[in-house]
Amino acid sequence: MQLRYAFRLYPDAAQQAALARAFGCARVVFNDAVRAREDARKAEQRFPTAGQLSRKLITEAKQTKERSWLGEVSAVVLQQSLRDAEKAYRNFFASLKGTRKGPRVGAPRFKSRKDKRQSIRFTANARWNITDSGRLNLPKIGAVKVKWSRTLPAVPTSVTVIKDAAGRYFASFVIDTDPAADQARMPETDRTIGIDLGLTHFAVVSDGTKIDSPRFLRRAEKKLKKAQKELSRKQKGSKNRAKARLQVARAHAGVADARREFHHQLSTRLICENQGIAVEDLSVAGLARTKLAKSVHDAGWASFVSMLEYKAERYGRTLVRIGRFTPTSQTCSTCGVKDGPKPLNVREWTCTACGTVHDRDTNAAINVKTAAGLAVSACGAPVRPGAVPAQREETGSHGFPTGNRVV
Repeated sequence: MQLRYAFRLYPDAAQQAALARAFGCARVVFNDAVRAREDARKAEQRFPTAGQLSRKLITEAKQTKERSWLGEVSAVVLQQSLRDAEKAYRNFFASLKGTRKGPRVGAPRFKSRKDKRQSIRFTANARWNITDSGRLNLPKIGAVKVKWSRTLPAVPTSVTVIKDAAGRYFASFVIDTDPAADQARMPETDRTIGIDLGLTHFAVVSDGTKIDSPRFLRRAEKKLKKAQKELSRKQKGSKNRAKARLQVARAHAGVADARREFHHQLSTRLICENQGIAVEDLSVAGLARTKLAKSVHDAGWASFVSMLEYKAERYGRTLVRIGRFTPTSQTCSTCGVKDGPKPLNVREWTCTACGTVHDRDTNAAINVKTAAGLAVSACGAPVRPGAVPAQREETGSHGFPTGNRVV
């Protein structure tokens, strides 16, 4: 499988200017491709092919006075921008036909220089490399300083340079991992657990372990409120407003980084210690429309479960999702009698059939494990077959200890 390893970049002033030119050129080519296809649609003509767009929007455009500055950046960056537009249209048409999983996506839209996230991608054809001094040498940009928080496990196939809303630069490397080697790193275990995700406690495990919710957003609300108030007082279009906007973005980035680090550490620990894990398929979008919306977004359940998914596939573990309508909080885990719904303020209840006193969250976690059908044979292999296909996620790098750490 493929994973991404992200590292912080520290370009100097000249390199930042070169990256800004590359971001701008890639954005212009993407917008030209979208415009060409929209013009063809309105004229009821066939869409131009990728080869035709490449010749017209890159090769021929460089010869014109209006687009001569496209030659100042690597041609690979421009070609990858065209591929991004092509992929966006394929996803759009697949979504229309219903062959694409997930929520429906709209048609590609024009990119803006004011977008919070800017990125360019270099493949092997661009001949980028990592120097002996540990710098990332990019064509027509130079050798950029990198903060290496760990060693890359294999030779990267491509690198994406990203500038986020907080003005930080990152290099995201695509790595092809070896499944056999990854699974050999995991300790053998036949332990299986069920996890009940919540707000009072971020996760409650079926063995009774309770993991407190860090509530990163709630803890940073005072700082965020002050930064947002300073931003609202600045005159629109002024340099002071741009500085204040950057402070707000950096404050939010700190919250997101802390939450992501917590998710990575917890998901890695659970994957290392357990052969089978069961979680509930929660409707995060539905819960985000209730009065608990801020707390739900602060918990970041979807991100955490996605990490469990791809790490389970990578390391040969089993992850099972049970249906969101399974009455885990209403059923007695001892006798199996359904005792009916209960308000959220009821944290303990007594089964009317067998008299067992239950902790609401621990009982739900046990029922999640039971509903998933997780079992272990005598040799330690999971009875329930197959792991859930993993999504390709960005693996963070900030705050990670160096050394042989499983990510």
